[in-house]
Amino acid sequence: MRTRILTVMLSLVAAGATAQPTPVAPQESLRPSARPFLSTQGAATAVAPDVLGPAGFRDWVAEFRDRALDQGISTSVFDAAFRGVRYDPAVIKRDRNQNEFTKTVWVYLDSAASDARIAAGRKALEANRALLDRIEAKYGVDKQAVLAIWGLESAYGTFRGSDPVIQSLATLAYDTRRADFFEGQLVDALTILQSGDTSVAHMRGSWAGAMGHTQFMPSSFLELAEDWNGDGKRDIWSDDPADALASAAHYLAENGWTHGQPWGVEVTLPDDFDYTLAAREIEKSAADWAALGVRGTDGAPVADHGPASILLPGGHEGAAFMIFGNFSVIESYNTADAYVIGVGHLGDRIMGAGPIRHGWPREDRALTLPERKELQTRLRSAGFDPEKIDGRIGPLTINAVRDYQQSAGMVPDGYASLLVLDALR
Repeated sequence: MRTRILTVMLSLVAAGATAQPTPVAPQESLRPSARPFLSTQGAATAVAPDVLGPAGFRDWVAEFRDRALDQGISTSVFDAAFRGVRYDPAVIKRDRNQNEFTKTVWVYLDSAASDARIAAGRKALEANRALLDRIEAKYGVDKQAVLAIWGLESAYGTFRGSDPVIQSLATLAYDTRRADFFEGQLVDALTILQSGDTSVAHMRGSWAGAMGHTQFMPSSFLELAEDWNGDGKRDIWSDDPADALASAAHYLAENGWTHGQPWGVEVTLPDDFDYTLAAREIEKSAADWAALGVRGTDGAPVADHGPASILLPGGHEGAAFMIFGNFSVIESYNTADAYVIGVGHLGDRIMGAGPIRHGWPREDRALTLPERKELQTRLRSAGFDPEKIDGRIGPLTINAVRDYQQSAGMVPDGYASLLVLDALR
């Protein structure tokens, strides 16, 4: 399964934000850092007159031009794409500011599934119902998932990004540790231009290169974008969202979407629930979870939708979800749990479901990046190695937190909170 690496459109900021209709969504942070480049050749290159910025950047573009041409990009396409391109320090500044703070899942959901976004989603559904029904019939992807991705990625096409993609990717390829990744995306973007799907002027997107209604990176576009309307172009940028929505459905289908299966269901856990079972790698049938006292919020056992895990994104004091295979499919679009829950819950709300029933520990705040790294470092020192000191609270860190909590007599819910960090301190 190909995992699409999306741009970070928003660093999740510290808790305390209020619900708002701002069309933002957490994305996997590429978090590259500076890659120094010292120019010794000045601006004496064939492309220098068309490229703006420091001499080192102009030299890099000249060198990259040779590599791009070796990969099949024509001289005319390359030179047209880079005409007037400049090094953009604003892109680097935004990249450097990623991941310093994160939102808690409940603060994120306040925005992701706000009343305004739900209402806009229902209007988008009515306006595009026939199209979405046809897309669902072809790809077998439930329309609410496509709608919700559209809603989170671009506010139903309202905010598709205005940054020139070639310029942003060139800046990131030159100035970051993830040079190879961004250079690959840049070659893919040039390939898109060469194919005639769009023009340089229309190839705009987020500051990190995600494009169109559904914010595809160039590599994902080349692999999975669709020409739904049959005009010979896979146009995810235009006001007509058909190609973009079909492309998102195709993406989910290729990553294993099961039609009719929920992403997850909110559940109520029994008082004596064994929280060590709330781990992604532990899957049980709905019947087996019911035998352990896990029920839907209506008090009835959850219907059988296949193997399921229990997810506690806010720890044992927050809402609990029984998640199914489609959770992982949405995760292939973006790996952040908050994003996946946001897509799933927004889609459910658009289709008429109610809000999340359980509360959240709203007195908690999210850990800052230095605090997350400190947590991982202290876990390692205490004998609970998360394997990486990167500030990302993924499965390895969650499992290390759970093991530490169990050893310290705390509820082993794997929730990386300030309480756990203070205990480690």
